[in-house]
Amino acid sequence: MSEQAPPLSGRIAVVTGATSGIGRASAIRLADLGATIVAGYHSRSAAAEDLVASLPGGNHIALRIALEASDTIAEAARAVEKAFGHVDILVNNGGATEAVPADDLDGLTDEMFDRITRVNLRGPFAVTRAFRPLLASGEDAVVVNISSIAARTGVGSNLAYCAAKAGLDTLTIGLAKVLAPDIRVFSVSPAGVDTDFVPGRPRARLEATAKHTPLAKITSADDVARAVIACVTLMTSSTGIVIPVDEGRHL
Repeated sequence: MSEQAPPLSGRIAVVTGATSGIGRASAIRLADLGATIVAGYHSRSAAAEDLVASLPGGNHIALRIALEASDTIAEAARAVEKAFGHVDILVNNGGATEAVPADDLDGLTDEMFDRITRVNLRGPFAVTRAFRPLLASGEDAVVVNISSIAARTGVGSNLAYCAAKAGLDTLTIGLAKVLAPDIRVFSVSPAGVDTDFVPGRPRARLEATAKHTPLAKITSADDVARAVIACVTLMTSSTGIVIPVDEGRHL
C-alpha cells in the first residue's frame, strides 16, 4: 500500500512575521502537514532563512514583507507568483506594538498611533489585497488573520493596538463576504501569548493573568498555531468568524 500524502501536500502557505512566536509556530505546523512555506519577514532575514532551512520538505523560501511598505508586499506577491503560480493559505501574523498604559493618552502620540494601526490593520489588508489573485487560483484558499482578544476587551499593550485589532476583526467579516465563495477568511484571537511580542512584558505578568482565566494557563504560540491549522484544514464550512484562543479570558 502506498504511503498517503500529507494533507497539505502541494499547498503554498504565505506567513507574515514568520521569524518568531506565532508566525514561526504556524509555519512549522503548516510545513509538518506538507505545505510549502513562504516565510515573510520585516528585517530578520537570517532568522527567516534559518527557519526555511529547518522545515521538512523542500522549496520553502524567505521573502521580505514589510507591512508598512506596500512596495515590498507587491514585490513579494510577484516573486511568489513567479515561483509557485498560486497561494492556498495566507496567515497575516506580522505586527508590532509598544507598551503604553491605557490612561496615558499623551504617551500614545499621533505618530505612534498611526504606525501601530498602519502595521496591524492596513498591513494585513494590503497583504490580502496583493495576494488575492494568487489565492483565487489556489485550492480551498483561506486567509487567517492573527488578531487579539484586545479587540474585544479594550485591554492590551496600548489603545491603538486594541483599536487596530478590532478593525482587523471587522475587516475579517467584510473580506469573508467579498472573497466568498472561493476564499475563506478567519480571525484567530489570542491573549497573553508566551512570546516576546510586547516589548518589556515580563513572563510573571502573563503568569499572574493566567491564574484568573478559566483554564488557568498561559497560551503558547503553538496553541495559536493549532487554531490556524484548524481554520485551514477542518473548518471548511466556516468563514468570517473570530476564534478566541485565550484560555477563556474573554468570558
